[in-house]
Amino acid sequence: MRGEATVLHADLDAFYASVEQRDAPELRGRPVIVGGGVVLAASYEAKARGVRTAMGGRQARELCPDAVVVPPRMEAYSAASRAVFAIFRDTTPLVEGLSIDEAFLEVGGLRRLAGTPEHIAVGLRERVRAEVGLAISVGVARTKFLAKVASAVSKPDGLLVVEPEREQEFLLPLPVERLWGVGAVTAEKLHRLGIHTVGQLADLEAATAERLLGKAAGAHLHALARLRDPRPVDSTRRRGSIGSQRALGSRPPSAGELELILTQIVDRLARRLRDHDRVCRTVVLRLRYGDFAKATRSRTFPAPTDRTAVLLAVSQGLLAAAQPEIAERGITLIGVSLSHLGRADRAQPELPIDWDEGVRLDSVLDAVRDRFGAASVARAAQLGRDPGWSAPLLPEHE
Repeated sequence: MRGEATVLHADLDAFYASVEQRDAPELRGRPVIVGGGVVLAASYEAKARGVRTAMGGRQARELCPDAVVVPPRMEAYSAASRAVFAIFRDTTPLVEGLSIDEAFLEVGGLRRLAGTPEHIAVGLRERVRAEVGLAISVGVARTKFLAKVASAVSKPDGLLVVEPEREQEFLLPLPVERLWGVGAVTAEKLHRLGIHTVGQLADLEAATAERLLGKAAGAHLHALARLRDPRPVDSTRRRGSIGSQRALGSRPPSAGELELILTQIVDRLARRLRDHDRVCRTVVLRLRYGDFAKATRSRTFPAPTDRTAVLLAVSQGLLAAAQPEIAERGITLIGVSLSHLGRADRAQPELPIDWDEGVRLDSVLDAVRDRFGAASVARAAQLGRDPGWSAPLLPEHE
């Protein structure tokens, strides 16, 4: 592990909502909600009133009746992300993107050229504000984990440096939810055991944490609580999966509506694969039931594919298997992830659905969309239907 704090975690504040406030000055200082039926993002003014991402639109408006609700503009968010990542890469060649609005930067070798890590972080924040018009919070620490926690603690629009001698003083009093990988279920389990702070988890023996939380999760979280995180900033890391999801609101969709939404999601994801010359080996169907419990179903192929027909047939099969549970418990969210990504190889073995026919059809549709726009061609069942939205991704080479 490094001997000094040289890792930056840079995270744009309330990204979608901040872009909307940047582009519409009349929205600045006002509560802003991005998305209608479901909250995709909320400004800090709306968050202060209890509005949260993935909350139903009706509940959000009850909490914040004076909020301004705006539709998402994914192209604007993608453009802002590209501009910010250009600044990251102009700061250091060692950039590891986590999502369109956050990244790790290693600046340990730049002291003679650009100054101390804190000085570099100050300059980075100033450039993002001046050149892109957005606020960004930055954490600086010896490890990726601590830098990420520091940026979260510094929000909104802050900068926090955690020097090595202050690490325990900073981390141990924090709620255990601050640990990277502790979600609601794990937090509840820890709370039931009387563990509420990172320091209380760190006080356990490693074997005890593994017994309580499972071998892998327990070992990982216990190591983080004891400040062990040797992972370097990896500028070569490629996405291991892509995905998309749709929140469904409070009105239960019919089986036909649910299958239509699934088709829209899979169409977009398959196009993303082909746009980046990638293939996948595994399809994961993600569901959130009416009681907000989550479930996943998956299938792994004998050979990788980027064919829409194959991905859709498998996704529909997974959804059909889940229908009895959906009928009993209801459903509030559906999503699909494509994982085990690799480079496309057109000599790959055939899959159960006719390969040549699938290649020809997808190639024709992709060519039409490239020339006339993504909305120029659609399945007949999708005509006149809400296409939903597709969250922007970093370009594949990033």
